[in-house]
Amino acid sequence: MRLNRFYCLFFILYLGLGSGCQANPPISIPTAQPQPPTVAPSLEPTSIVAESTPIAAAKDTPTAAPTIPPNIHMDPPVRFSFPTPGPIPSSGWRPPLYPVPWALTPYDHFYLLRPIAADQVNWPEPDYRYGGTYAESDTVHSGIDIDAPRGTPILAAGAGQVIWAGYGLLRSDKDVNDPYGLAVAILHDFGYNGVRLSTVYGHMDRIDVTVGQHVEAGQQLGVIGLTGATTGPHLHFEVRFQHGDYFTSRNPELWLVPPQGWGVLVGRILREDNTPLYQLMVDVRNLDTGQKWQVKTYGPKNVRSDDYYQENLVLSDLPAGQYLVSFTYDEKDYQTEIAIHPGASSFFSFKQGKPISTEMPATPAPEDFLDIPTPTK
Repeated sequence: MRLNRFYCLFFILYLGLGSGCQANPPISIPTAQPQPPTVAPSLEPTSIVAESTPIAAAKDTPTAAPTIPPNIHMDPPVRFSFPTPGPIPSSGWRPPLYPVPWALTPYDHFYLLRPIAADQVNWPEPDYRYGGTYAESDTVHSGIDIDAPRGTPILAAGAGQVIWAGYGLLRSDKDVNDPYGLAVAILHDFGYNGVRLSTVYGHMDRIDVTVGQHVEAGQQLGVIGLTGATTGPHLHFEVRFQHGDYFTSRNPELWLVPPQGWGVLVGRILREDNTPLYQLMVDVRNLDTGQKWQVKTYGPKNVRSDDYYQENLVLSDLPAGQYLVSFTYDEKDYQTEIAIHPGASSFFSFKQGKPISTEMPATPAPEDFLDIPTPTK
């Protein structure tokens, strides 16, 4: 189990919330009215020169080879023996993404591009998804981690204004020891149900944008690094509502556009008293190929479900097809078949004492929506 997938948010919450202290104050943003999202341009990253000079990699200057005098004795070069390298590992091939915005139903909201380009790993780390907990604690992950090599370009998931760039995102005090490390936050030009979206990008080695700058979807924000509370290079990515507070986060897997022909599984698993079942392991198997996935329901505290789905489980990037969903609770086994549709979310729900249902949720009334904070004035 990779440490960087777990230490990241454990330190964030331990440092920011562990002693009963309050989370960082909301980031002040403009109060412009939400605008409908627009189709994103090419994923080709664009390099931006920041006003503050980014950390640049040193370049070697070629020099002439030294001349060895003929009277100088040189020992033969030392020869090293290296083991035969194994086969180069390959990541799972994935089709190109749908264009954004992409929404086949009124409740799909695939508005965001992947923050890592398609020629790199750009999907969530499967062992530490949104709502995952660190070890045996109830510290809950507020985003997803994307494992990609150090120096990989980080791209804006959508058009918007940079509202944070630097250290101190958690506490807004410019602390170089902030768990997010060098981070960028963007307030997007669009939203959902009248609420604007923001995204957060953490653990950068270099930032290529400045606060107040407007960026386009796919524009380079910086590069993946090791700053903050992490023991390995990766991008910590969050989707937040309105003023960018940690407590407004939503599951990014419901907002990132899927690969073409692939879909998303969304689940709601409840006890008899309608409270969520925390950290329940759920098995998902493709009935055509036999490929298997595992995903846990959200942990307790500090997670927010989608207004419509009210979910506590999301598994994205599933090839379209028929799947068997199964889990064990209270020494009883449950399972159901569900179809994953291309470019859409497929939903199932379970309440203890009742069969699993694959019917989509009823249209919620406004008063049934989750509490959304009022924008900062």
